Amino acid sequence: MANIPLPERGQPVDLTYIYAIAEAVNRLSQNAVYSANKFLSVDTPGAGVGRQDLKITESRVVGAYEEVSNSASNLQGSEATFFHNFEGAGFKYPPIVTATPVNVSGTEAGRDVSVVLTSISSSRVDGVVRFGTSGVSTVGVSLIAIGVPE
Repeated sequence: MANIPLPERGQPVDLTYIYAIAEAVNRLSQNAVYSANKFLSVDTPGAGVGRQDLKITESRVVGAYEEVSNSASNLQGSEATFFHNFEGAGFKYPPIVTATPVNVSGTEAGRDVSVVLTSISSSRVDGVVRFGTSGVSTVGVSLIAIGVPE
C-alpha cells in the first residue's frame, strides 16, 4: 500500500490529495472485511464470562520458555516444578496455555518426561515436569498462552 505524503503547513489541500486519502481508506476497508478466520474464540474458565470471541488483532499471544535442570540424578517418578510470569502481557482473564517439553540435554531421562500445568492465572502459570526414567537431564518447557488482553 502506498504511503500518502504528509502536507506541508499552510499547503492548500487539493482534490488530488483528498482523492489519495479516500483511496487509502477504501483499501483499508476492503482488507478488513469480515472473515471467520480473522476471529479468535477463547474460553475463559473460572472467570464467569464464558467464551470470548474477538478479532485476532484484539487478542494476545505470548510464547515463553522455562528450563528445568537436574544436576543430580533424578529418580523415576520424581518431579521438578517451574513457573513463568506473564510480565507485561496483561491478560484480562486466565489465558489458555499449552506446554511442550524439550529434551535439552539429549539424555534418556530428558526424553521420558511429561509436563502438567498446575495453576494458571492472568499473570502466571505454574507446572510440574515428571520424570519417567532415572538420570540426569535438562528439560525445557515451551509455553504458548492465548487470551484476552487487559
